[in-house]
Amino acid sequence: MIEKLRAENPIVHCITNHVVSNFQANGLLAIGASPIMGEAPEEAAELASLSGAVSLNIGTLNAGTLESMLIAGKTANQLGRPVVLDPVGVGATAFRAAAAEKILREVNIAVLRCNAGELAAICGTEWRGKGVDAGSGEADVKQLAVEAANKLGLVVAVTGPIDFVTDGNDLVEIPFGHPLMSAITGSGCLLSAVVAAFLAISPENVLNAVAEALRFYGQAGERAGQSASEPGSFQIEFLNQLSKQSTGHSEHIPGKELQQK
Repeated sequence: MIEKLRAENPIVHCITNHVVSNFQANGLLAIGASPIMGEAPEEAAELASLSGAVSLNIGTLNAGTLESMLIAGKTANQLGRPVVLDPVGVGATAFRAAAAEKILREVNIAVLRCNAGELAAICGTEWRGKGVDAGSGEADVKQLAVEAANKLGLVVAVTGPIDFVTDGNDLVEIPFGHPLMSAITGSGCLLSAVVAAFLAISPENVLNAVAEALRFYGQAGERAGQSASEPGSFQIEFLNQLSKQSTGHSEHIPGKELQQK
């Protein structure tokens, strides 16, 4: 799929958080997509209509960006373009929780891309949150993902030591990645935008497109970790690997990942 993505160069409209916008844009460029980072309500519909997919991220949320997210998401829905929601730190404040609930209610979200703590907050499951980080808890993350996918009618991609992607019926487990991916700000936020880029070129099969995006991303992280041992050098090498990485590395993918619920 990455060869197709680079050939088609899809535009991804990102309404994202200020902490990661530069890294997210550079990461999309590295994989061969074209980022648009506009967040003004006055242009949200127009930018969404220019794009192959929309990525919404509530990391530095305010009333204006929430309005833009709703406009962009609804416009994308009208045009049949996929929308990805990254509910960053959704359990940290009531404002974030209410905003995520409103987006999920009013916009047809194709993929919820989150960590375990964010998934637990959306599902109303007890979890020891840690700001915008995953935190810790005793919940069965795999089962939570399946339940959320069925309840919300979308694909859930929850990342961690092992990533899970499910549409509520089929479940894909993806074991790739590197510990330093959690030591740099924005690795999850960029992943959500990468998922949107993959969906832009393959909107007809959401589960497979998302799983392929996570495989690609995790393998790039593993390769970056082979030559970089500190967060600063890892971030640079990770962008390099996103640019170098191809789907020609499928021999590293375990033979049986797809499971029935």
